[in-house]
Amino acid sequence: MAELGVNEHHQNEVVSYMRFARFKRGMCLKTVDSCFQDLKDSRLVEETFTVDEVIDMLDGLQSVVHSEVESELINTTYTNVLLLRQLFSQAEKWYLKLQTDVSDLENRELLDQVAEFEKSEYTSSNKKSTADPIKPKLAPLNEGGSELLNKTVAYLQEENEKLKTRLRTIETQATAALDEKSKLEKSLRDLQMIQGDQKNNANQDITELENKVAALKSQFEKTLNDTTANQKFLEEDLVTTKHNLLKVQDQLSTAEKELEKKFQQTAAYRNMKEILTKKNEQIKDLRRRLSKYESED
Repeated sequence: MAELGVNEHHQNEVVSYMRFARFKRGMCLKTVDSCFQDLKDSRLVEETFTVDEVIDMLDGLQSVVHSEVESELINTTYTNVLLLRQLFSQAEKWYLKLQTDVSDLENRELLDQVAEFEKSEYTSSNKKSTADPIKPKLAPLNEGGSELLNKTVAYLQEENEKLKTRLRTIETQATAALDEKSKLEKSLRDLQMIQGDQKNNANQDITELENKVAALKSQFEKTLNDTTANQKFLEEDLVTTKHNLLKVQDQLSTAEKELEKKFQQTAAYRNMKEILTKKNEQIKDLRRRLSKYESED
């Protein structure tokens, strides 16, 4: 890189253009000088001039210089447009879009940098030998661009192969993913079928269990009813036994009273004693039966 911030090839192109511009600038200055020299040679032949004559000569000189400078500025503008056209044409053939910043054309710092570059380049060129070196030119597209074009085509072909390889890899992965999806769907259907069978079996087991529970409940209710009936029978038997006991006790009390009354009067004492003994045994037996029923109750 050089002072202008471009590579060597572009710097040489800038130097070539600046030499062309210097030459045109010199020609313009010579034209202006010749205008003044012509005025001197054609009009300044007398020693004194009136004010009107001086004004007329200056107006004529102004008109000529104005015309020459305007023509040169216009020509410079057209020249710059042609230069930009060359650059843009080359860029468009490579599908590039260049951009310009017009505000930088009035940047005093950049203008001073270009002036310093021109001064240093002009000074160094004066120190070189008088032999004219071969000036570099803009490389035509069909010569300088062929190598870059071939490299670009090779790069694009390589990228295309990479994309094809990547596409094949993605297709393989997609196929594998579809196969895996099919396997998972089949597994899901099998699992759903198994779950359906298990559900049917579970429903059947639940039905059997409900039937068993219903049978047990019926048996329990029957047993409960039988127990209730048995308890009712025992309660009635107990009441009857109690009544019999009371009746026997009453008979015993009556017999005792009669025995007390007739004990001294009748000779059947022994018979009465035997009767009392039997009654006592009957009472004991009734008490045992009563205690047995009460314990069961």
